[in-house]
Amino acid sequence: MNLAQLHYTSAPPGPDGSGFRFTAVSPGVPAALLREAEQLIGYEPPRDAPSRPEPQELAAFPQALSLNVLADGSRLLARSVYTGADYSGRWGNFHAHAVHLPQPAGSGPAVGELPITAWGSPQWATATPEAGAPVLPAVPAPGRLDRAALASFVAARGPWLAAFFADVRRLGEDADAPQIVLVEADSEAVARWIMLACSVLPHQRGQWLTFTTYTRRPQLARQQIIGVMPEDGPSLAGQEHRYRVYDTTRSTAPAAFEPDVWADTAARVWQARRQDLVAEVRRLAAGPYDAGPLAALALAEDIALPSPGRTAAADWAAGHRDALDHGRLHALALALGRPAGDRDPAEVAAAGRLLAALDGWAPPAVCEPLVALTLAEAVRTGAPPADLPTSGALGAEVRGRLAAELEPGLRAALGDAAAEPEHQAGLLRVASVLGVDVSDLLPGVARQSAQALLADPERVYGAGMRAALAELPVLRALVLDRLDALAAGDPAAGRRLFERTALRPTAADARPHLRMCAETATAPEIAAADRVGALNTLLARSGVSLYAEPLVLRTAMRLVWDGEPPGAGEAGLVLMAAGAQVHREAGTWELLVRAAVRAPAGDPDAAELAPELLGQFQEEIPARLRPSLLLLELARNLRSGPAGGGWVRQVLDLRSLDPEPGPRESAYAALCARLLAGDRPDSELRALIESNDAELLAAYRAAARTPAVRDRLRLDADYAADCFTVWSSQPQAGPAWQEARTDLLDGVLRPTVRSLTPTELAEVEQSLGRLGGRWAEEFRGWQRPGAFGRLRERFAGRRSGSAGGGGTTGGEGGPT
Repeated sequence: MNLAQLHYTSAPPGPDGSGFRFTAVSPGVPAALLREAEQLIGYEPPRDAPSRPEPQELAAFPQALSLNVLADGSRLLARSVYTGADYSGRWGNFHAHAVHLPQPAGSGPAVGELPITAWGSPQWATATPEAGAPVLPAVPAPGRLDRAALASFVAARGPWLAAFFADVRRLGEDADAPQIVLVEADSEAVARWIMLACSVLPHQRGQWLTFTTYTRRPQLARQQIIGVMPEDGPSLAGQEHRYRVYDTTRSTAPAAFEPDVWADTAARVWQARRQDLVAEVRRLAAGPYDAGPLAALALAEDIALPSPGRTAAADWAAGHRDALDHGRLHALALALGRPAGDRDPAEVAAAGRLLAALDGWAPPAVCEPLVALTLAEAVRTGAPPADLPTSGALGAEVRGRLAAELEPGLRAALGDAAAEPEHQAGLLRVASVLGVDVSDLLPGVARQSAQALLADPERVYGAGMRAALAELPVLRALVLDRLDALAAGDPAAGRRLFERTALRPTAADARPHLRMCAETATAPEIAAADRVGALNTLLARSGVSLYAEPLVLRTAMRLVWDGEPPGAGEAGLVLMAAGAQVHREAGTWELLVRAAVRAPAGDPDAAELAPELLGQFQEEIPARLRPSLLLLELARNLRSGPAGGGWVRQVLDLRSLDPEPGPRESAYAALCARLLAGDRPDSELRALIESNDAELLAAYRAAARTPAVRDRLRLDADYAADCFTVWSSQPQAGPAWQEARTDLLDGVLRPTVRSLTPTELAEVEQSLGRLGGRWAEEFRGWQRPGAFGRLRERFAGRRSGSAGGGGTTGGEGGPT
């Protein structure tokens, strides 16, 4: 390697009148390079420097050792020193000695001396050599390294180191990173800063880190690291976006841009005088600024680190357990296991991952400090990690010591009613690992766990809860017992538990309510079509007889019908299949009653079910539901059975007790159908008319408009005649009946009569004639256009002339 040299200094004026020029240059150096170099190697003495210093004072002047990247990508390493006044006494005199490094920046050797090591090199000249400037085979040899002075320097600047290393890292990662300005009274201190910077950088990166140990004009300097005297530091105030200023004459260091674990660890390594670890870590690190391997080596060498550094070390070691020998792994584990007041959850989690990586691979002695840390932190925080060590990871002595230390905390945490259920489950696992007997606390923990699982299954059934239920059979049995009891009261919550988690009762778990909840969660199609069949399937799979445990019937019904009553037909089948006694003991009789009273009007299954319910559950049915069932029973009897008497009165009396709409409408419809039948009792029809009940009469009018009635009116002359006499009767009754009869005659009978043939009309008149009185004549007059109005007036006049009404039909003279 041939490195060109350049010497530049003041001399007698040349042809151009300048007193500064290159006085010696190695052969072959291009003029363009000289012009560029001339702008970089100048020197201005400090502001307060004497104009004519004595020779012995020159050594106190700052030296400007600099490395610059030139336009062609090569580098220029130069040293400029003050040499005293020039021949005229007007200008300060300096000498610059430079070496051209032709390799482009970033392509320097991966080994060898760094440019900054040339500080203090005896090869630097303070005057132009008589031999000129021959090429050099290498960078000027390093100066003498005073290790004691460097250690004192690092100790004195400890508060600034972490932030400085973080900024140095940014210089290597971000082309727009701020320049670093080092304010020191001694340029040698600046050189030491730069040595520290290069020590933590990758070697090649340190080759092209640009710097100058001294400048009077930092605003014009283009190097990445700039050294200035204290009097020039204030000129950079307010330019934080351009410069990161480290002024050791002040009491505080600049705050880091953001936390940097790697930089903090490197600073602590240097302060511990173990900078050899920075070099050693390069064989372990995947990247130049990986905090994990450096932190792991530091902890293994007993260098204290804060929690983020310990976290990085544990995480890295968990993934690179083969990178460290067992001795260093044990030292690392001991360091991680020491008491620490700043330990955050991330560190505990990382230590757990390291333990999981080492458990069964490294000797037990290596793992024990991590086991102790994991268990102690689990008890302290109440939040055990998912991957707890097994009891085999602890020796008997350590396990016994930890059990004695942690038992009080364990029992207190397990007895805390406000603790997270998953944490409590994890603490039970800790107790199992340590052999601590907490069996007296298990029922309370199981109860809290079961309640929480039903309330929020996805959150509570985490890794810790799953592990506890898998590892602790007694806890599992207690939790399932409690879940079974809770699911009996809230089957929907039990089904959600199995829909949203992987928890499943096994074949050996005789917990019928849970088994049915799991069946409906895992096979929702079970009740898709035949719900009564689904009920029977669930009961068969519950594992118990409903006669031995009737409550399973209630759970099964709630699961199949989702808490709602079944249909009336389904309720009848369920009642018949299980029997009244089982429904009575299970409390499901109420679902059957609700099935009947909430059935839609006209549901024949509800009418058939009502008498069964009234007979089987006479004492259980509450008073508020009894009227509805009685109305349904009456509707059934009116349609198909012996109805007795007093129908209208019964309906009105039961309606006054506020029955459900369906039974009320069913009773109205059945009653009105009977009153429109040919074999109706006249007393019931009279009771309807005299009730003057608008609601019941509206139902009667609606029944008269059914297709069956209209067809009979058209086809049965006797029936049409009978309806005419009924609907024309009782003109003295109340306004509700007057409105009803007018509507029935005009809206129902008249359209039918108009559709009849003359022969059919004659048959109706003959039927009316057989009834006696003037009915046939009244019918003929009613048919004529406008005649009904006159008939209505006549009826009204007759009513006003008669103080009391007769029966449903009048005497032989016609309607009364």
